[in-house]
Amino acid sequence: MPRDLAKETIPTLRSPEPTDGSEIWELVRECKPLDENSMYCNLIQCDHFADTCVLAEIEGQPVGWVSAYVMPSDPETLFVWQVAVSETARGMGLGSLMLKEALEREACEGVTRIQTTITSDNDASWALFRKFTDEFGTKLDAQAYYEKDEHFNGQSKTENLVTITLAEEFANAA
Repeated sequence: MPRDLAKETIPTLRSPEPTDGSEIWELVRECKPLDENSMYCNLIQCDHFADTCVLAEIEGQPVGWVSAYVMPSDPETLFVWQVAVSETARGMGLGSLMLKEALEREACEGVTRIQTTITSDNDASWALFRKFTDEFGTKLDAQAYYEKDEHFNGQSKTENLVTITLAEEFANAA
């Protein structure tokens, strides 16, 4: 899909279906530096967490993906696992649109905060979540969470836990 076409087209946002798993897996693989989970993982996300995950399409082609779930131990928190945006759809604010779409769903009723983890060098993710906080009048807090040596045996970078407290009117939107 030509880049200009993507910029001029409004994406369709929807809940994923299990049959979307393989295409989502391909999209995530194209969006470096995201971790490549197994295709099975993406299939399970599409099946078990469809109510909180968002697939963005332009002309039937996946261009964006948010995998997220309401934390079982804390139903006020939506944990965002991954945000992937195809190169053809970058610059349209699609990440924020997908996050907002997830939060407006019935499954997120009662959610008052978003959490995610981001490595210090993932500039695109930091930019997305900072833009989201600016756009929706919320607050972002970050602290080291999964440590490189303690949790990853030195094989992966430290993941910072990012917590975004939602503005009251946004938290009650679902």
